[in-house]
Amino acid sequence: MVADQLHSASIHLLRKLRREDAASGLNAARLSALSVIVFAGPITPGDLAAAEQVRPPTMTRIVDALVQHGLAEKKENAQDGRSTLIQATGLGKKLLLRGRDRRVRVLAERVGGLDSDDRDVLKRAAEILKRVIVAI
Repeated sequence: MVADQLHSASIHLLRKLRREDAASGLNAARLSALSVIVFAGPITPGDLAAAEQVRPPTMTRIVDALVQHGLAEKKENAQDGRSTLIQATGLGKKLLLRGRDRRVRVLAERVGGLDSDDRDVLKRAAEILKRVIVAI
């Protein structure tokens, strides 16, 4: 079944590329939260917890660690003075983008070793995957 093969390949790909994340010095939960903050932020702690599928107290600990490391900062929510927003600092963005570059570089090396027909198939598959993901 295509869905089963796709699921398995996706899991294995992410596990292998995750090895590059060790260079960031962050654990997987902090790195994942930082990614959401960089690409979707500024974001409320509640929305961040929902995006990461963790409970708010867990997210509070993750955010506090990111703030302590200078990777994120809390600011007042101008639309709701009772809440705060979490945003990435320049250092946080830089760390995250460097990690993404490392993962993409490793993947590009592997894909670059394929013949042009296989690269074309992967390019088309990536386009189709984007459509499938949007529909989920």
